[in-house]
Amino acid sequence: MAVSQAQLKAFHAVAVHGNFTRAAEALFLSQPAVSDQVRKLEERFGILLFHRNKRAVQLTDLGERLLAITQRLFAAEGEAEELLSTSRALETGSLTLAVDSPVHLLGHIARFCERFPGIRVSLVTGNSDECLRRLQEYKADFALLGRVVEDDSLITQVLSSDPLVAFVAHSHPWATRESIVLADLEDMPMVLRERGSMTRQILEEEMRRAGIAIRPAIEVEGREATFEMVAAGLGVGLVSAAEVGASANVHVLPIRDCLQRMTETLVCLREQGSRRIIETFFAIVRSNGG
Repeated sequence: MAVSQAQLKAFHAVAVHGNFTRAAEALFLSQPAVSDQVRKLEERFGILLFHRNKRAVQLTDLGERLLAITQRLFAAEGEAEELLSTSRALETGSLTLAVDSPVHLLGHIARFCERFPGIRVSLVTGNSDECLRRLQEYKADFALLGRVVEDDSLITQVLSSDPLVAFVAHSHPWATRESIVLADLEDMPMVLRERGSMTRQILEEEMRRAGIAIRPAIEVEGREATFEMVAAGLGVGLVSAAEVGASANVHVLPIRDCLQRMTETLVCLREQGSRRIIETFFAIVRSNGG
């Protein structure tokens, strides 16, 4: 019993976008047409792929398993389309990078865009765990992770290795200091990244090593939010030294006894490493000291 490609596309779009309306917009179809395709797929095999309510849909266990297959299927379809349509010159196509902080890739992206202006480059942000998940779900071509990576399923390239630094508002009592040690952070109100952030993981590991307790003041998602909260005087933040930039809103403090460093690693799936666009971007990174 052959499976309809149109029905699989409709299912995949609904599963990825979370509802029928957004799926229809992505497929340039009407919402009833997408609903009909999914209904026919379910009726044909006597199955249920979604739990439906008025606002959203939720995948059933079977739906989750089918999504894992359609992710691979349409990633392969995308590879075939790229092979047939972009040609050796990389005149058209797209490149998606999932990054925790774009600062480590901006120069490489600029060089790539200069050489291949027809390629549409997209950046999506998240912590290291989220970026890796996007890569594994075929929602990104590359992921930039804030750690050393040892995984045979990935091709890796280390971009940088930098120490962690603390930063505080200019109104903070530490604003006149030149540096701190980990013990200074004990019971100090902290502005922490969400769990899954390598900055937070390294801090927690270093504090455990030193036998020091962390006192969270506020938990935020994203580096920019951390800077905003710290600049407003809500606590002490931490970041890789490479990512602090020239911010005039905070005072930066090296941590003298912090042993671990933030290692930024660019990765792609090994199974996709032969795609020309991926080979080319990697070559640009490596030729410029990445």
